[in-house]
Amino acid sequence: MQDSFIERNKEGGIGFSFDVKAKLHAEQTPYQSIEIYETTKFGRLMVIDGCIMLTDRDNFLYHEMMSHPVLFTHDAPKDVLIIGGGDCGTMKEVLKHDSVTRVEQVDIDERVTRLSEEYFPDLCASNDDPRASLHFVDGIKWIKDATPESYDIIIIDSTDPVGPAEGLFTAPFYRDCYRALRKGGIIVQQSESPLLHMYILEAMHRDLKASDFSSVATVFFPQTVYPSGWWSATMGGKGRNVRSYRESDARGKSFATRYYNADIHRGALAMPEFFRERLAGQD
Repeated sequence: MQDSFIERNKEGGIGFSFDVKAKLHAEQTPYQSIEIYETTKFGRLMVIDGCIMLTDRDNFLYHEMMSHPVLFTHDAPKDVLIIGGGDCGTMKEVLKHDSVTRVEQVDIDERVTRLSEEYFPDLCASNDDPRASLHFVDGIKWIKDATPESYDIIIIDSTDPVGPAEGLFTAPFYRDCYRALRKGGIIVQQSESPLLHMYILEAMHRDLKASDFSSVATVFFPQTVYPSGWWSATMGGKGRNVRSYRESDARGKSFATRYYNADIHRGALAMPEFFRERLAGQD
């Protein structure tokens, strides 16, 4: 009988199963449990605290949509902070933009990055880029201590809002991010499944607006291995409209992508009716 890994999502009453060839690694860090599997159809699989984080086959969907929409929304992104993102896939995509001169990645658990370097080397191909630096400390404290107006973009590439990541989904954290962003700067955060976690998205929109972000918008994209198969990222602009982007630059991008393009960007901003109705009372 084929071995399997199954993630059961009690909240959604659903599960996702992989046929696996082998468990390649398992450890408990001071922060979380990490497992690596070899699957039969999706390549390698990383699991943190029992939840699917990424696979070889479909991680490009998430990493491209966490990076390129926000970078093409900003006028001229140079200084980028990534909080979380220990697998380094988002950082790799950010560094494809020639305008970027500095990327600081802050993840509390160094073992996520070291295991990614070993088992997902393609995601870590830009780790030695001279523009990049890796910091293994608390992202909440990092942003609280950050020099005001020191970043153009802050990307919150975190796990679900439980455990170490819980404090990344709060109004005080967003206020600290606002202070650390320059005028015209943008925050983007992975914002879970619109189908299963609308209460998280409602709170995020409300808290970003309460933290003085003048424009808030969510982009939607498929993510095969996450609960419901449908995911989102939410942007907040500091004195800029995040529903407007550099469409001509996105069409003429100088680098290859597998999912993102200018038309995907435009379509990803379209709001389903249930989403529009749930947020209607916030404006």
